[in-house]
Amino acid sequence: MSLDLVIANLTSPGVLCFALGILATTLKSDLRVPPQVHETISLYLLFAIGLKGGLAITKTPLGELLLPVIIVAALGAVCATIAYQVARRIGKLSLENAAAMAAHYGSVSAVTYMAAISFALTAGLTYEGYFPVLLAVLEMPAIIIALFIARRSDEGSTSGTAAILHEVVTGKTVILLIGGILIGVISGEAGAKIYEPIFITPFQGILMFFLLEMGVIAGGYLKHIRKQVKFLLCYGILVPLCFSFLGLIAGNLAGLSATGCAILATMAASASYIAAPAAVKLSLPKADVGLCLTSAVAITLPFNLAIGIPLYFELAKFFGHS
Repeated sequence: MSLDLVIANLTSPGVLCFALGILATTLKSDLRVPPQVHETISLYLLFAIGLKGGLAITKTPLGELLLPVIIVAALGAVCATIAYQVARRIGKLSLENAAAMAAHYGSVSAVTYMAAISFALTAGLTYEGYFPVLLAVLEMPAIIIALFIARRSDEGSTSGTAAILHEVVTGKTVILLIGGILIGVISGEAGAKIYEPIFITPFQGILMFFLLEMGVIAGGYLKHIRKQVKFLLCYGILVPLCFSFLGLIAGNLAGLSATGCAILATMAASASYIAAPAAVKLSLPKADVGLCLTSAVAITLPFNLAIGIPLYFELAKFFGHS
């Protein structure tokens, strides 16, 4: 991997904002973003991704979407299964905690996805415009499969099948992504002229501010790593690396460009901390969500932002077909 590529990523505004947030927490600064503001920014970013994806779909034949959607759904299922087996058999976690880790690591981090898109745009790389659809698709299978795995235990989920499906499908991540995609498709170019000044132009700047807050949150979780430091470090880095290769393979099978393969690899290597925790809290009340979030936010997210993303792009370039 090119050292210049790593340096360029580490010195990018988004990564620097994330590092500033961690530093602020380490120094015990009073820097905090009010929860309402953090929530609002999260909603904004998800909706903006959906809108941009919907607009891109209007320029994409629907036939081109079918194979990538099927393969990405299968990718989420495979990743969830592997994540569960590693946590259960190697990590020796309880069934509920292993299923919870599978839900987080089989799903996708929208922030990591956005960082990969930003990396591609900064490098002047082009990619398939329908990725927000794949983002929404990858969000669901892993959570559903992980929660159903937990039903092997008599003391597993207390929620019925309908409740699990309802929680996943109607969660804010999926609703905003799919809703934004539909609005983008229906309104087309004419609609884009209206929402572009609010949802397109300022997107990168707002993402920087969001990453600053994510750095603060990650810094807060760092103190929890001591409890299971060896397992969390290994799981939070090695599992994403493994999944990145699966993402590259899936991208090639789906016929994506080299840049598209890199973005899909990044998505596969990420861990959800929005949709998955909400679903796990509802359906696996005995699971330790804090353990999952510590691994996802304090280990996997920083690793992907600092090293993972440029590594995945280099691997995609090496193994890619375009």
